[in-house]
Amino acid sequence: MAAPRWRALGLWIRGNGQGLGSLLSPVSKPFCSAAAASTSVNAQRLAERLRAQKREQDTNKKPVSTNPVQRRVQEIVRFTRQLQRVHPNVLAKALTRGILHQDNNLVVVNKPYGLPVHGGPGVQLCISDVLPILAKMLHGHKAEPLYLCHRLDKETTGVMVLAWDKDMAHQVQELFRTRQVVKKYWAITVRVPMPSAGVVDIPIVEKEAQGQQQHHKMTLSPSYRMDNGKMVKVRHSRSAQVAVTRYQVLSSSLSSALVELQPITGIKHQLRVHLSFGLDCPILGDHKYSDWNRLAPQKLSMGTLKKLGLEQSKARYIPLHLHAQQLILPALGSRKEDLNLVCKLPHFFVRSLRRLGLEMPNQNQNENDEAECLGAQ
Repeated sequence: MAAPRWRALGLWIRGNGQGLGSLLSPVSKPFCSAAAASTSVNAQRLAERLRAQKREQDTNKKPVSTNPVQRRVQEIVRFTRQLQRVHPNVLAKALTRGILHQDNNLVVVNKPYGLPVHGGPGVQLCISDVLPILAKMLHGHKAEPLYLCHRLDKETTGVMVLAWDKDMAHQVQELFRTRQVVKKYWAITVRVPMPSAGVVDIPIVEKEAQGQQQHHKMTLSPSYRMDNGKMVKVRHSRSAQVAVTRYQVLSSSLSSALVELQPITGIKHQLRVHLSFGLDCPILGDHKYSDWNRLAPQKLSMGTLKKLGLEQSKARYIPLHLHAQQLILPALGSRKEDLNLVCKLPHFFVRSLRRLGLEMPNQNQNENDEAECLGAQ
């Protein structure tokens, strides 16, 4: 019965336009009232949902600490969580404000804390995702995407080199691979390395750590071990990789130190492993390599916690204090001189130095000390 009614309706509309309003009005009113009722229900549900979310936020909201250090820790935690929800355009704009060097071949940026370089499981935003946007901000909408020349860990801050084209990126990557790039990192360590300067030359291998949670970590694979006071050569692991790190203490207190690290090789987590397992001085905020068997917040002494103004229960929020402070790229392309790239320390790193009583070294004095150290070797 419905089909004839629609046919009659079509004929009636074409034949008598004056009756259109009177014909549609009785049909439209039920639909309009139904739509209005549906809209009202949806709006009511949305309002209830928003009120529930607001109540949950108010319940979970923590009081703002009066301690400036704990307040800063809360800021870092909030910043790290928000970083993955930042729009790519906002992140690209932030990277433009941290440009250390720019020419026709390279763009060098200051990588922020907590931002991964590559994507992966659970990663919603990374540097490689915003390279096309960053290129357009710097060179206009027709610009080709920038290319990564090397990588830094998610928690590491500092100098990061990008290239305008793939060929230049490959050239820079070859410089890194052949160890022609001088890389210097600054780290705050728990305890003071002894001796105060030297070279850690111990291979590194990835192994499964046995504990409550099964997980994999990089660890040392030494060629020798002590057996009843004698040096005994151990069987070489085929998967072990040569790892060499030069280090020098720049400033120290009773329980911590500011250390300059120069990795000669580029093995995964090399600096963290050599400091923690080789020198027994883990990096402040390194919750992965402070203990081999456990994945747990770093254990700190009462003296260190007091200086930082923290309780052990809050130690999990301390960020990794590892900063890519300097890169020296050799002459490349049209550039005839070495390119010296230096990046200032992040604010949280500087605050920790002050709290722990560690002095910021004079750069010129640091270079002289390094020259003397190298000359004595």
